[in-house]
This record gives sequence, structure tokens and C-alpha cells, in this order.
Amino acid sequence: MSDRPRGWTVWTEEIPASVMLDMPPDLAKKVVNFLNALALEVGGAIDLDRQPPGDPMDDLAARYSLQINGEPVVFEYVVLREIREIRIPVLVWFH
Repeated sequence: MSDRPRGWTVWTEEIPASVMLDMPPDLAKKVVNFLNALALEVGGAIDLDRQPPGDPMDDLAARYSLQINGEPVVFEYVVLREIREIRIPVLVWFH
């Protein structure tokens, strides 16, 4: 068994997932790809004891907001360090 910690994952809650299903397919794919890459970036920052991307929304370094550059999408994510996951509870698509 390896001593290396497992990778980070992203979990999108039901309402944000529903919003993504309503998007045009190309935008939905961009959002999914962005969130997958974000999990890696957030995990790398946390593993190196650095602040993850986005604007902090609390004093616990657990909740952040971020906009996808060039796209009409803003979302919030929560860092769940103990299970190495980011969770997307809020996603807004401006259309």
C-alpha cells in the first residue's frame, strides 16, 4: 500500500448539476472540465498548505467562490479536507 494520499475529487450537488444539464452541451462540457481541473488545483494547493483559488467566503478556509473566465458561470465550492474532495453547492449560469 502506498503512503501517498489519494487524489482529490469534485462532487456537484443536485441543483448545480441540474443547472449544468440545462446548459448548451459545449458550455456544460467546459464547466465539467473546469471543475475536474479545479479539484486537482485545489488539492495541490491544500497539500502544499497554500490558499486554493477563488475568493474566500469564510474564516475557516473552507468555502470559496469563483467565476469561470470567459463564461457566464459563477459557483461556490467547499473544501472537504478529510475526504480530499471539493463540493459544489451553488452554481449560477447567467443566460
